[in-house]
Parts: sequence; structure tokens; C-alpha cells
Amino acid sequence: MANAAASVLSLHTRSMPLLAHLEELRKRIIFSVLGVLVGFILCWSFADRIFGLMQQPIIGALRHHGIGGGLVYLNPTEPFNLYLEVALVGGLFVASPFVFYQLWLFIAPGLYRREKRYVMPFLLSTVGLFTAGGLFGYKMVYPASLDFLIGYGQRFQPMITIGEYTKLFVTIIIGLGLIFEMPILVFFLALMRLITARWMWRNLRYSILVIFIVAAIVTPTADVLNMCLFAAPMIALYSLSIGVAWVVNSARRRATAAL
Repeated sequence: MANAAASVLSLHTRSMPLLAHLEELRKRIIFSVLGVLVGFILCWSFADRIFGLMQQPIIGALRHHGIGGGLVYLNPTEPFNLYLEVALVGGLFVASPFVFYQLWLFIAPGLYRREKRYVMPFLLSTVGLFTAGGLFGYKMVYPASLDFLIGYGQRFQPMITIGEYTKLFVTIIIGLGLIFEMPILVFFLALMRLITARWMWRNLRYSILVIFIVAAIVTPTADVLNMCLFAAPMIALYSLSIGVAWVVNSARRRATAAL
């Protein structure tokens, strides 16, 4: 553990003192927020179209069970808040390349020169995985969850408010987008020598247990099917992460041997 802590400290302070590093973090956070704000402004004009895509899962689920109608609101401010949230979510995805680039600029001073050349693979993988997670949630998890929930309560007349619907939508889409970044997180943890592929493989069964616990917590329904819909990609990403850690560990060993 002491060696791991030393590795983290050396990675963060290799090129700059602690105060300068904190100032760099502050600058990257500010730039990221400004980037999301620009994305929000760009998406504001298309908020109605984005909402049209956003409500398709609930419209499909209602029609599947022979229920008409759509979303309702109980507070006069809810429609305005809805468009704000829709534009913000759209802006987050639009600005994700810029945000992940800021993350790279924050990490880069602690990397070796040969490691800094991976900026494009880093951007392509982070943006691609984030987008893939959002699409998986939109196409698979969210429709299946809504279909189950509405089918379970088909004895009653649904009155789904746009506020609650948007909250659930954002939780699933953004949550899965972040979950899909697992291989990137493992890459940097392996780079800092905090974990190894061997350790991840040795603890595979415990990791699967933790994955199912997390899936049970974040899934919006209580059925096993939707929990498995959350857990399955997480297990696949964990398996991919083992390969990522193995590649990083092997490269580290070769670099050490060459010295």
C-alpha cells in the first residue's frame, strides 16, 4: 500500500508542485464547465427535438400496453426545467470530447513522454465509450425498464410527470455513460501500479458480486432481468479491463527491463 501511495504521489508531482497541481485542476474544471455551457447553448435551440427523442421510450412502452396519452406536469415551472435539463444533457454529450481533453491535459504532466503520444486513442476511447454507454441505456436498458414498470402497474392509470421521467432518464443515460468508462479508469490505475491484471483476475468472482450489487442499486426496477441488463455490460467491461491492465503491466515491465 505504501508503494501504491508513493506511485500516486510521484505521478501527480513529477512535473509540478502540489499547489501548482491544484491550480491546474481548478483551471481544467473551469474550462470543462465552460465547454459544457457552450454545448448547452448549442443544444438549447434543438431542445424540443432532443425531447422528442427522449420521450420515444415512454411513448413506445405506453402503446405496447394499449395506453394512450403521454407525459404530464404538475408545476408550471416543470416544462421550462425540462428543456433546461434536456439541453444540458445534450450539451454534456456534445462537449464530451472537449471535457475529456481537459482531463487528459490534467493527467499528461504526470506521464512519461512516450505515454503522452496516446492523446488521440485516449480521446477516441473515452468519447466512444461514453457515447456507447448512453446509447446502450437509451436503446436497451431504459425501454426494458419502462416496459416492465408500466406492465407491472397496468391495473392503474399512469400519470407520469415530465420531472420524474427526466430524472430517471438522466440517471440511466449518464450513469451508464460513466460506467462504460471502466476500462479507461483501469488503464490509469494500472499505469499508476495500483492494480494488476493478475489481481483483477484473482478477484474476478468478488468483482462480479460487487457488479451485481451495484446493478441492483442503480437499476430503476426490482426485477432480475433489468438488473442483468445493467450487470452484463459491466461484466464485459471488467473483462476488457483485465486485458487493458495486462497490456499496461506488460509495457511497464518491458520499459523497466530496458532501463
